[in-house]
Amino acid sequence: MRKHYDFSGSIKNPYTKKLKHQISIRVDNDILDYFKQLSTDADIPYQKLMNLFLRECTEKKKRPAINWVPSKQIHA
Repeated sequence: MRKHYDFSGSIKNPYTKKLKHQISIRVDNDILDYFKQLSTDADIPYQKLMNLFLRECTEKKKRPAINWVPSKQIHA
């Protein structure tokens, strides 16, 4: 191993923005079963399928259709 390495001509890794982060989330069993069945039909891993779906949601700026009740109304 060298005592000194010269990185002055190096370039930044262009793939660092595409790295994936491992997380732990809780998903209802029926949701997981649905994506596992779709993944079997599509012949791709269900985690990749879920990521593709979430990417589509992100690109199309989809938001969940949830009507939240502000907490001030609950306690009023």
